[in-house]
Formats: sequence, C-alpha cells, structure tokens
Amino acid sequence: METTALADKSSSGGPCVAFACGVWCDAARPLKPAYRDAVVGKYKAEATTVDFKNKTEEAREQINEWTRQVTRGLINSVLPPGSVDVATAAVLGNAIYFKGNWDRPFKGKNMKRKPFYRLDGGIIDDVPFMSSKSNQYVAVHDGFKVLELMYRTAPHSYSYSNDGGGDYTRYSMVVFLPDARDGLRGLVEKMASRPGFLHEHVPSESVPVGDFRVPKFKVSFAGSVAGIVEQLGLRLPFSPKLADLSAMAEDDGSGLPLFVSDVLHRAVIEVNEEGSEAAAATMMDVMIGCSMVKPPPVDFVADHPFADFIVEQMSRAVVFAGHVIDPTME
Repeated sequence: METTALADKSSSGGPCVAFACGVWCDAARPLKPAYRDAVVGKYKAEATTVDFKNKTEEAREQINEWTRQVTRGLINSVLPPGSVDVATAAVLGNAIYFKGNWDRPFKGKNMKRKPFYRLDGGIIDDVPFMSSKSNQYVAVHDGFKVLELMYRTAPHSYSYSNDGGGDYTRYSMVVFLPDARDGLRGLVEKMASRPGFLHEHVPSESVPVGDFRVPKFKVSFAGSVAGIVEQLGLRLPFSPKLADLSAMAEDDGSGLPLFVSDVLHRAVIEVNEEGSEAAAATMMDVMIGCSMVKPPPVDFVADHPFADFIVEQMSRAVVFAGHVIDPTME
C-alpha cells in the first residue's frame, strides 16, 4: 500500500503524502538480525539504537524529533515526559502526513458564520462554515447523509508498472452526518456493525444542493490507545507473563521478558477552504446510474457532530478517521 495509496504526488500537483516507520531499541538489547532485516528491508523502517537507561530524555526527544520531521511539524511531540524510562527496551512507531487541496476549492466570500450544536445541547455561535451552490457528491440514507469531497489529483496520475499492474491514487474526504443532532454515537455504532459499511454508503453521483454548509475545523487527539487495542482482541503482547517478543531483541542478561506496556497515538487534522492537512503518529512502548429527470436539491448542513474520513479510493484505504464534536476546539 505504501507504493500506491501512500505515494507522494505533490511534485506533480497531487496531495503531499509522507509515511514512515521507526524502531528505537536500547543499546543493551539490540535488535536481532532477522528482525532488523525484516523492519528495514520489508517495511522500510528506520532502526536506531538509543540509550534509554542512561540518556532517557535524550532518547525521547530524538523520537519526537523524528515525528516532527515526518509530519512536517504538524505534530511536535508524541511521547510525553515520563512515557519512556530506564525499563524501556524499545519503541516502535509510525507516522503519516497528508496535505491535499480540494478539487474544487471553496470560495472565501461564500463563508458563512452560523451556530454549531454540540452533543450536550450547548450551542456554539459564530462558527465559520464553508458554503457552495455547486453540485456535490451527497448520498441520502435512512437516518444519515454522506458527503464526499474530492482532492485534486495529479495530472496523468495513472501509470503501468513493469509487471503490468497499475499505479493510481485518488483521495477524498468522506463525511457521515447523522440526521439527529445527537445521533453521532448511534451512527458510529452502525458503521462498526459490519465491514464495508463506509464504502457501501459513499455517494456515487454528484447532485444539486440547497443549503450546503461544512464547518472549518482543526481537531487533534493525543493519548493512550492500549485499552482500545486490547478491546479489539490483541491482549497477549500486553501481558508480562504471556507475551513472547523474544524474536525481536537480544537478551540483556536479565532474563526478563519483553512485553508491550503502552500504545500512544496522536493525530491532527485541519480543514479549510483550500483543502486539508492531517498527520498521525503511533508509538508502541515495549517494556521489559443516469436519469433524465433533474433530482431535487439536497441539503447538507453539518452544524452538529459528524464523523470524517480521508480515504484513498482505489485501494479503499482509510488514511485518517475522526469525529468533529466541536469545530472551534483543537
């Protein structure tokens, strides 16, 4: 997927995409040759030796600097103070950066300031909304609507490789908007009810719109997602008694097993008239149809909480996923 869905097309006018993986291991427990060959050769990751035991803060800052560079400064830090210590044997991380311009940018003069209705019943006044009278890709479903906004694609972005395969990327932002102002939780549960729900409900045609408004927003998330990962069924790596990561790093002589102590994730996305910019980083801390009848205009007013996704259409890869609860708060 890295060579197709995550390929950088900025030099030819498409979205700027950067994706990188890294492994930082303590000098006392270097990576085993087979593991190093796999992460460097197959996954194109950086493999670096640091001194967690004697230079803990220096190692933490080195990893955060790597994150800053990959995400073009959109994420300054993913490892907070205290997240690594002398017991840390390794940190595994990945980061992705995306910046794309809309295929049809919104005009600043059409910006409207309207209220936004929060889940708790509160009202935020004077929120800037992007607006347009142009046809939009909107689908109307039972209890919710879906909007797809296309990103500008690099000219002649389809090419054939030597093995006869194609290399084509096309990104879009997909917005799932519940009809009810407090309907986001129910909509998310419905989306998670079966695989393929997102792609099955993406609009297939452009339709005329009536009242059309999407807020400008910049939202971020930072914190541990270890509990979520365990709820999804991945439990063994977190158990000091049951985890077996011995194939990863050499024994430091202590005889203590390696296990995953935490998974830290941070993501940022900003959407405005020109397009959107997004970045995400995750760190894993290892401790010891056609019709002749013109359809009626469809309203799409995202003035209450909604879910948003950046999707690469050809591979169907979801590059970013988030919820907008309050567009005025980062």
